Amino acid sequence: MSVEQENKALIRRYFEAIDTGKIEALDEFVAADFFDHSPFPGTSADREGLKQAFIISQASTPGYHTVDDLIAEGDKVVARISGYGTHAGEIMGVPATGKPLQFSSISIWRIADGKIVEHWTQVDVLSLMQQVGVIPPRS
Repeated sequence: MSVEQENKALIRRYFEAIDTGKIEALDEFVAADFFDHSPFPGTSADREGLKQAFIISQASTPGYHTVDDLIAEGDKVVARISGYGTHAGEIMGVPATGKPLQFSSISIWRIADGKIVEHWTQVDVLSLMQQVGVIPPRS
């Protein structure tokens, strides 16, 4: 298996693991010196911040992910991800609505020695805010 295939498999396993809701999975997949170039608001850019974001996400929007596209070159993997869940708790200051949610993101991970060491992401926050009623949907 090529490095690119191994790295893509790592990202698929990462999503399978985090969708179980077990925060311990992060230590298996994410390096101790991890750096997030786009951390969740209010969290730090290190692995502990990623764990905080995981806890917030599990409480506010429990659900699962699909890996819709996965591309790898060298030590980087790029994915188009869809997230599905329920707005069960406060997220970004918005109280729970109980509504189902679907959002998408494009993420890039850098992999070294079989672990995620860097992360960049763009999340479709506009769509998310429209779904929870903060911003009116497009007409």
